Amino acid sequence: MGKSIYVTSSEGHSGKSSVALGIVDTLNREVGRVGVFRPIVAGGSNGDAVLELLLQRHDASLGLTYDDSWGVTYDDVHDDPEAALATIVTKFRDLERRCDVVVVVGSDYTDVGNPAELGFNVRVAANLGAPILLVLTGRNPDDLSARTADQMRQVVENTLPEISGGHAHVLGIAVNRAGADDLDRIREAVAHTAERIEGRPIPTMALPEMPLLIAPTVQQIMDAVDGRLYSIDPASLEREVLDVVIAGMSMEHVLTRLIEGSAVVIAADRTETLLSVLLSQQAEGFPSIAAIVVNGPFEFSPVIQQLLGGLKSSVPIIRTDLGTYPTAQRMHDVRGRLSSGARRKVDLALSTFETHVRRGQIRAFLDVERSNVVTPMMFEYGLLERARSSRKRIVLPEGGDDRILKAASTLLTRNVADLTILGEESEVRARAAAIGADISAADVLSPHDPALVARFAEEYARLRAHKGMTVDAAAERVQDVSYFGTMMVHLGLADGMVSGAAHTTAHTIRPGFEIVKTKPGTGIVSSVFLMALADRVLVYGDCAVNPDPTAEQLADIAISSAETAAQFGIEPRIAMLSYSTGESGSGADVDKVREATRLVHERRPDLLVEGPIQYDAATDMAVATKKMPGSEVAGRATVFIFPDLNTGNNTYKAVQRVSGGLAVGPVLQGLAKPINDLSRGALVSDIVNTVAITAIQAQEG
Repeated sequence: MGKSIYVTSSEGHSGKSSVALGIVDTLNREVGRVGVFRPIVAGGSNGDAVLELLLQRHDASLGLTYDDSWGVTYDDVHDDPEAALATIVTKFRDLERRCDVVVVVGSDYTDVGNPAELGFNVRVAANLGAPILLVLTGRNPDDLSARTADQMRQVVENTLPEISGGHAHVLGIAVNRAGADDLDRIREAVAHTAERIEGRPIPTMALPEMPLLIAPTVQQIMDAVDGRLYSIDPASLEREVLDVVIAGMSMEHVLTRLIEGSAVVIAADRTETLLSVLLSQQAEGFPSIAAIVVNGPFEFSPVIQQLLGGLKSSVPIIRTDLGTYPTAQRMHDVRGRLSSGARRKVDLALSTFETHVRRGQIRAFLDVERSNVVTPMMFEYGLLERARSSRKRIVLPEGGDDRILKAASTLLTRNVADLTILGEESEVRARAAAIGADISAADVLSPHDPALVARFAEEYARLRAHKGMTVDAAAERVQDVSYFGTMMVHLGLADGMVSGAAHTTAHTIRPGFEIVKTKPGTGIVSSVFLMALADRVLVYGDCAVNPDPTAEQLADIAISSAETAAQFGIEPRIAMLSYSTGESGSGADVDKVREATRLVHERRPDLLVEGPIQYDAATDMAVATKKMPGSEVAGRATVFIFPDLNTGNNTYKAVQRVSGGLAVGPVLQGLAKPINDLSRGALVSDIVNTVAITAIQAQEG
């Protein structure tokens, strides 16, 4: 039976979902089988945003579904609290048996029944035997001003007796949305007060207010004003609205009062103001707004419609028939929420939690041991942590791809790497703002920068002089983003490069062959996939670059793959795969693998390598005992070298699909400096992982 923690609050709008997210994320990287449970949800199977978000971050190998992870609805509690409680306990026990730890997230502050909501949550926690992590808000509910340390003492004095009176145990306290300048004072005041009341130390943490986390999206603003879209860039609906500007003044004054990320409310008959605001978004030096809300019943004239169509602005225009005051009031009252689609908010919530909660503190709360297995999620977290430990600068040449911009936002917010993005700065930053990607901390560099083009052309012409390259021809070549990015790596302006989301593999890595070249002692550039399975990580190579390597090349690939495995904490035990094991088969294909194995032994006698060997003998100890008894590799191989690209590429994809594991790569190896290729179908998460891997390679280089 797993351990559990019950996250609840004493007031509304405490931000407990962001605290719960941080807890789940922390436990996933350290413990393993982490479940999530919501005792009470609003709509049953219709979807609870918090539960959906947390389930996205749990280990898929547990096989938990949405319906496994909630107890009853609010209506059930109102109708029969006792029956609802019994159902909650039953469903929780079923879930608990399948997990090492369960994070229970209490109800939202909606007055689920009588007595008050906190009282019902305390009762649920007591019946589940789940200790409480109490989330207190650092904001006054009336005016959202920051609470002082004395005010937080009063909140603790009013809340803890109710919990102890309900026979529940307080495990810790998190003060969320606190004033950034008062975190230490508030933490000390709350901890001191809690210890006095409980008669024992209560672990306490404090997290600052982050306005973005409660900012509504453009979509939510549109829904609030019963709006309809007049013009739209679909990607911009998820951008957060950080403020509201009422354009009730002259055009010049409106332009001076625009605020970054704001929604601007403009009366429908003030078309000159509407046009000036739209034009400001195409001019340098003006804040990037999130949306324009045009209020009032007046229709645009044909000439205004023609102008609006010609401007082709990416700023969404929302029409509403409401007057100015009700429009502004409704927009002001909308609260944002943390959800699975709000990537920027999720990144910020996790970054805030990581910054203000000591590593290991949550695990220490629950007195659980760190897991010895490595799940796919644990492996991903490990990549980010290692990259973060010694930040490197990575260049991303494809600044025109939305996925690159979203990944850059995640990488910068999570402090994984420093980034240079290639593209025209005004265009790249405008697009990032339009899709809600925060790349303010990135350098944006034009691949046509005259000074750098001249510098790169001289160097490229020198490197390729034996091919007859001239400086003029080189100047043309290095303005290609892949060549420009590779030259940055070559000359030390970046530590590594990640490209390929919008370019072919050849386009990405050809400049590396010409400019960076291979490591000393390495004769071939190859690739591996890091295969994160349910409980371990394996290395598969080569699955992306070399169609039919020779025996010498296969030996090179094996040695490079072993070095890559060690780089990522995997003890290399190399299986040189073939269709026969040991001396049982013959033929050109088997002989190639046998010769490659001999070359690995000769060149690196320190490595554990076996071949030729079949896949089942390499992975299954029962088969290994029969086919290759006494082998140090058979049955426990960690590095798998495929005889050709056809076999390797199909095998990694088959294993990924059947096992539900995570395939990270391709990771290029053999180049003197790290350059990695993306699939053109890469997801944002794939890009994040690849940048982290490239940064780790740069650390080792």
